[in-house]
Amino acid sequence: MDYAIHTDYSDPRSYAHLFDALPDDVPGIAAVIRNLLIHYRGGGITFTGDRLAEIDHRWVSSMLATDQKRNGTALAVPREPVDRIVGCCRDYTLLFVSALRHKGIPARSRVGFAVYFKEAFNHDHVVAEYWNGDRWVMIDAQLDPAGQEPFNTEDMPAGPFASAASVWLGYRSGSLDADSYGADPNPDAPLRLHGGWFVRTYVHYQLAHLQGDELLLWDNWGTLCDTPATLDGADVDLTDDIARLLVASDNGDETATKDLAERYASDPRLRPTGRSYITSPTGAPPVWVELVPPAA
Repeated sequence: MDYAIHTDYSDPRSYAHLFDALPDDVPGIAAVIRNLLIHYRGGGITFTGDRLAEIDHRWVSSMLATDQKRNGTALAVPREPVDRIVGCCRDYTLLFVSALRHKGIPARSRVGFAVYFKEAFNHDHVVAEYWNGDRWVMIDAQLDPAGQEPFNTEDMPAGPFASAASVWLGYRSGSLDADSYGADPNPDAPLRLHGGWFVRTYVHYQLAHLQGDELLLWDNWGTLCDTPATLDGADVDLTDDIARLLVASDNGDETATKDLAERYASDPRLRPTGRSYITSPTGAPPVWVELVPPAA
């Protein structure tokens, strides 16, 4: 796909003019995005009710609508943390990708796991990549580059971030412990948010994001709805096939890239077909929602 063109998810729609005033340099754009969002778990503020529900914003235009209703100023004007859009890594990345696409810069989101948030545990994470004219550059737009990470967060090397597909293949070969990958290492939590089932789900998120469906990290469809928190009965062979193609595509295999696009378009098991089953961390009861983009 053409990553310089907006998807339904990244399209700012009637708020596109807000991106016109953004800086032209990538670090400057990332800094503005960090001014707009606060992480619902890691931002130091506890949000509830309608504010917490902002994490279910699916579309960039919805995020920008919330920001403008609350703040009503240019995006670069400083926001107090409490006045920012409540979101997560997926939202930082999607807003950043949207802004780059608005500037004509090819950009995409990458779904996987970060080794740099917690010792001995690899947290689920979404980062961005943009094409600088010669190569894809990986950037964690959520992190201040002046932070404590021992690497350049604006041009990340191989190692700190692992794609979901590569983790799945490592788990399947026995070389990785899937219990060290997820959103929460607590084995006694009401829902076990780590392990093989979690990694499998993220392989399908990785594919969807790369094919232009930059879904929420609690969207479910097809076989992802069948076996929550377990691999019992899951079609792991399908996930194996997709993971191998994703890794090959990442390594420059154009045939694998083409195969992924064709399979995603033709196989309804791999994509949401007009609706999604939401298991939101707001604690709201799971519900089916229609995937209808806003009109404006």
